[in-house]
Amino acid sequence: MPLLQLVDIEMAYTGNRVIRGLSLSLEKGSIGCLLGPSGCGKTTVLRCIAGFEPVSGGQIQLDSRVVSAKGVHLPPERRRIGMVFQDYALFPHLTIAENVAFGLHEDTRERRQARVAEFLDLVGLGAQQRKYPHELSGGQQQRVALARALAPAPNLLLLDEPFSNLDVELRERLSYEVRDIIKATGTTAILVTHDQHEAFAVADEIGIMHEGLIQQWDSPYNLYHRPRNRFVADFIGQGVFLPGMVLENGKVQVEIGTLSSEVPIECITGCSTCEKSCSVDVLLRPDDIVHDDSSPMRAEVVHKAFRGADILYTLKLASGARVLSLVPSHHNHALGERIGIRLDVDHVVTFQGREAGAGALQLVQLPG
Repeated sequence: MPLLQLVDIEMAYTGNRVIRGLSLSLEKGSIGCLLGPSGCGKTTVLRCIAGFEPVSGGQIQLDSRVVSAKGVHLPPERRRIGMVFQDYALFPHLTIAENVAFGLHEDTRERRQARVAEFLDLVGLGAQQRKYPHELSGGQQQRVALARALAPAPNLLLLDEPFSNLDVELRERLSYEVRDIIKATGTTAILVTHDQHEAFAVADEIGIMHEGLIQQWDSPYNLYHRPRNRFVADFIGQGVFLPGMVLENGKVQVEIGTLSSEVPIECITGCSTCEKSCSVDVLLRPDDIVHDDSSPMRAEVVHKAFRGADILYTLKLASGARVLSLVPSHHNHALGERIGIRLDVDHVVTFQGREAGAGALQLVQLPG
């Protein structure tokens, strides 16, 4: 049985529906993530799970017990949920040890001291017990907040944009550390973020949210390689849509070459299996376009972004359409240079072609 289950939950503010029949399921010991742009409702879902907001429809179940439903609302303090906030919410007048001990008031003094020492050691701050929050860095304060949330052994841990106040390098490093710490304790957790790099680093399963609904709840791998709809394809990673035409036997032709698909290709009429000559839009990621000097297919370098180990090239095809290609950085080509490219696609992702202007390129240049 799942530890956490949301069944068609609804939530509205002054008549405006923020959450629209949202469902998800999270197994014990798993780390889930709600990922989406600002205003999609992800933090509202977290607040409903925590008990800070009532639901107007559906159910929230914790360990098979209904904690939220229409007319049912178990208060937050009785849900055995730990919370890590965006701004850490540490008590400035308490030492680090006293902050971690805050939720352990029902334990004996000896038990409380042992738990504090155990969890400060777990987050690598065992030597900082007597310091105050202002004496620690932002990353250290976040680890204290994590230790405080985990020390009472909650059934579920909620993390609300926990790395947003940190610089990029520290955010990336700490996200891996937080995953290791949560996994070491066997805690079930849900992270809320708008940053897909954080989501990929921390979570086992991710729900892509848009307008109060989860568009796809899946592994990071499947979200990137097998997006369920255009919104997920647009939001996750980088890529372009190129117009294509369905051939036979699951093949689709694009300007750069021919691809073979193992799944039915959705055509312009919305049928589940395409007929020959139907038009589709084909998603191509930067890792699908390989730089190959021996290839007869050439493309012009119109933009380049140096990333250290690799360079992200924007390349213009003969038709004027543009694609992205991720190339090892020792292949350093000049703007205006024409380079050889070829397709190397393991997962063919196609969507129904646009009836109006289906041949036009839709460039997807995404944040993160």
